[in-house]
Formats: sequence, structure tokens, C-alpha cells
Amino acid sequence: MKTVELVILLIFFPVTLSVKHSLKFFFTTSSGVKNFPDFVVVGVINEAPTGYCDSISKIPGVKQDWAKKLIEDDPQHLEWYTQQCLSTQYDHKADIDILKQQLNQTEGVHIFQKMSGCEWDDETGEINGFGQFGYDGEDFIAFDLKTLTWIAPKPQAVITKLRWDGDRVHNEWWKNFLTQHCPELVKRYLDYGKSSLLRTELPSVSLLQKTPSSPVSCHATGFYPHRAMMFWRKDGEELHEDVEHGEILPNHDGSFQMSVDLNLSSVTPEDWKKYECVFHLSGVKDDIITKLDKAVIRTNCVSPSEFPAGPVIGGVVGLLLLLAVCITGVFIWRRRDNGFRPANSSDPSSFEISEVKDAALN
Repeated sequence: MKTVELVILLIFFPVTLSVKHSLKFFFTTSSGVKNFPDFVVVGVINEAPTGYCDSISKIPGVKQDWAKKLIEDDPQHLEWYTQQCLSTQYDHKADIDILKQQLNQTEGVHIFQKMSGCEWDDETGEINGFGQFGYDGEDFIAFDLKTLTWIAPKPQAVITKLRWDGDRVHNEWWKNFLTQHCPELVKRYLDYGKSSLLRTELPSVSLLQKTPSSPVSCHATGFYPHRAMMFWRKDGEELHEDVEHGEILPNHDGSFQMSVDLNLSSVTPEDWKKYECVFHLSGVKDDIITKLDKAVIRTNCVSPSEFPAGPVIGGVVGLLLLLAVCITGVFIWRRRDNGFRPANSSDPSSFEISEVKDAALN
């Protein structure tokens, strides 16, 4: 049993402790949304929001101390981002107008998005880049870095795909940005922000239960980075039945939280001692193991003085933060997506996305 478990750990958590670092830019352009910026771009490094710009402020703001230091050392970096923020918002506003004409949309709320960026493995040096576009919550077109061609999941994007596939200069630019320029930015940002971006913080883990008949939730909060996994196991073996895994959510302080629920309806009290919750954080050798023990479960069925305010407040704050991000449209559609740009605005019947080829934000 232990041998099998060791093999699984070696497969999923190699002894090299390889870590993938990512840099992503999320662009969101909206139409018909009142009292909200019609253009927003957010820069995210290792899933931590770092920079922000919108059509109201028009000046990029930074959210991390290390980013402020980088700008102090290199003022042109901020100037460059400012230019990109101003130029891109006008391009994307034109894009959404042409899409609305193309799809015969005159009213209602519409969201136009783009996500571009890369991942870099600090152990193997492997690089993965992505450029994706979406409209009204659905994929529109995406760049295939392996073939240097475009994937059009919707018929409306076929014209754009055919033209882009034949534009070698355009596709080579994407390849250079995704495999060269973006990884260089990742390494530079990691160098400046290593004290925070490369830090490791273990979570506090609690067992929560709404009522005696509800599933028991193993809740971990306050960990960093987000590369973590948590599961229930019985007698040393991971459980897949009667288990529900929650998503990793952000906390207000930049850390993360997650939970995994275990349905105990068919488990006898005598067997509780066989169960335990395991939390594993990437890059950390030792797991956090929490035994299933009724005496340590926090539940709503207690006096107010015993109510688990900390974990619940952390969960609420994390959900509110996630909701705020969703409102900006950053994570509006199913998979990773990007924004668009039309090349020929004079001919709305044949929509064509054009790119700002000198922008690392693209």
C-alpha cells in the first residue's frame, strides 16, 4: 500500500519540486453595462493581481510593493503600459461595435474579452503560451502555438481564421511574444517580487459541518501559492466516491482557500477513525493531515461564542472577491479566453480581428 502511495506522489509531486509560473493579461470590454468601466485590463502574475487599468482612470495602477519598486527603477515600464492601456481600449471598443453589427445586436449587455500570456516551468524551462478570444461568454478564436494557426469554434470566426492562418508575419509575432517576450517578463517580475511571489505559506485547516447530517467539509485557508490539492482518504487510500472537491478561491490578503466535502451518511461512527483529510502544497515536502474527529468539527449547531467566524469570514471574503473579478468579466467564459480586434472596420459583414503587434499586453 505504501509503495503504491509513494509512486502516486512521485508522479504528481516530483522530487524536483518543479513549479510553473504564469503571467496573464485579461482584457474586458463591455457594452450596455451602466456605472461600470467599459474597458478593464488586469495583469496577473502567479494568479496574484498585480496591475490594473480601466477606461475611467486611464493610468495603470500597481497592487504589489515589488511592482512599485520596478516602476521606480524603470519609469519607462509604466509609461509603456499607459500607452498600451490607452490604445488597446479604443481598439477593443471598435471591436465590440463591429461584432454587434456583425451579429445584428443593437441592444442589451455584451462582453468582449481577450486573455493572453504564458507559463514558464522554472525547473524544465518548458514554456506554454496562449492567446484566446471570447464574446458574450463563448469562445471565439484561439491561437494554436504548436501549428501557428488559429482555431475557430464558432462559424462567425471562420473568416478571421482563414485570413490569419495565411498571415505568417502575424503568427510569427504571436509566437515571439508567447515564447520569448512574455517569459522574459515573467522572469523579471519574479526577480523583483521573489519575496512575495515565491513565498510559501501553509494554511490553517478546519473541519466544518452545518448540521450533524451534513457532509463534513475539510477547509484550508491562508495558503500560498495556489498550486495545492486536498483530498480525503480512508485507510491510506484516496477516496473518490462520496467526495466533492471545491475550487481554489482567493482571499482578500492574496492567499487562497479551498475545501473538500465528505459525505458520511453511509459511514458508521466506528469507522470515523479510518478517515483523514490531506492537504498538499506544491514545493512543500510534508502534507498537513487532519484526522476525522467529531470532537474537532466546527458546526453551526453551537453557541455564538463557538461559531467558526474565522473560516466563514474568510470564505465570504474570498467569494466576494471572486464575484468582483467575475463582474469585470475577467473569468466570464468557460475556459481561458482573450479579447478581439477588427482589422477592417469598414466592412462589418466580414469581421476580422486585428492585433496590436507591439504590445506585450496582447
